[in-house]
Amino acid sequence: MQQLKYIWYIALVNLKRFANDRIALFFFLVFPFIFILIFSFMLRDVGTSDTRLKLHLVTREAAGGLSHQIISALETGNPDELPPGAAVIVRDKDYALARQQVTDKKLGGFLAFPEDFTRAVMMGYGTSLEVVVNPTDTTTRAALHALASNIAARVGMDQLIIDTAVSLVMEQAVFSGNTSSLGNDIGSLMGSGAVTIGPALITFQNENVGKIEDFNSANYIIPGYLVMFTFFAAAQTASVIVLERQNKTLERLLATSARRPSILAGFFLGTLVRGLIQIAIFWIVGTLAFKIDMGNSPLAVIILSLLMVLVSTTFSLMLATLVKTEKSAGTLGILIALVLAPLGGCWWPLFITPHWMQFVAKLIPHGWANAGFNDLMVFGGEFTTVVPNMIVLSVFALAFGLVAVARFRTDAV
Repeated sequence: MQQLKYIWYIALVNLKRFANDRIALFFFLVFPFIFILIFSFMLRDVGTSDTRLKLHLVTREAAGGLSHQIISALETGNPDELPPGAAVIVRDKDYALARQQVTDKKLGGFLAFPEDFTRAVMMGYGTSLEVVVNPTDTTTRAALHALASNIAARVGMDQLIIDTAVSLVMEQAVFSGNTSSLGNDIGSLMGSGAVTIGPALITFQNENVGKIEDFNSANYIIPGYLVMFTFFAAAQTASVIVLERQNKTLERLLATSARRPSILAGFFLGTLVRGLIQIAIFWIVGTLAFKIDMGNSPLAVIILSLLMVLVSTTFSLMLATLVKTEKSAGTLGILIALVLAPLGGCWWPLFITPHWMQFVAKLIPHGWANAGFNDLMVFGGEFTTVVPNMIVLSVFALAFGLVAVARFRTDAV
């Protein structure tokens, strides 16, 4: 019972010290939201615009040719009437101008029909479609190549049907012995439409479930800064422990019958409570002021937050056992927090970072916490989705705690 009093006393003293430090209060409770406001303003349009892929078609053939019919059938008309995300297909009238725009990088690319397209199709001697693209615009290049392949396949299929029909008419005329009307029959067949182009070569069925809403960038900004600033607390806690060890305060506590585990538990409890207050303020302000959506499993979001506080708390205790001076504890703690924050996805969403950075993020607790928050609050994951993240964060907390217990000392030597 006496040791529990010591634990509570040490925790209360540290919380009181923190509450009386106005700079610390500002840095841990107010300063994060200044960052959040700035980045929310900068990223306010991220994910809110309906970005459409535009595919440009142009023909070098005279008016009335088959290529004009194909382009007319493929044109999408008013982009505002298309489903969100649907590609827009537009006609360009000037081949030379379109080519110059690609050269000037004002246009990603276009698909061009040759001058003899209709004649080549009718005569069956073959033709080619020209794809002119900017090499750096891989998305447009892939889309135009796919569109060209579909046009070629459709035209080839229709031509095969016509050739087969002509062959059947000729065989029937020869078999019946009536070849006098063969020319008229073939002419009627060709005049019926050598190639028929439908309204689109590829059709899509779009089903809108509910209203399409703008994406709230605060859904990944606030969790990122929560992870970052809870870890910043490690530097402050580690500095306090080292300072009291240097001032021999910890040795005096031992002289009052407080035990070494009780002293460590007191610092742990004080840091943990401060972290819980910090994340509570984060989520309350985030929900009320920034209208964040905690996803399909708010409980999973809360558990991830609690685990991140536990990780930062045990890390602060471990850090205090690895340094000798107050200055080195503060400097090293801040340095580690600043390095791990961007690598772990606190400054930007992990899902937009290169593969090597996503790999590095798996080696640090920040990455697992932020990946879990993104899965829940951005991609609509369920509780089971982030169970691996919870397990890994628990392992980090356990590992840091074991090192802290094994190395904790009260003397300054």
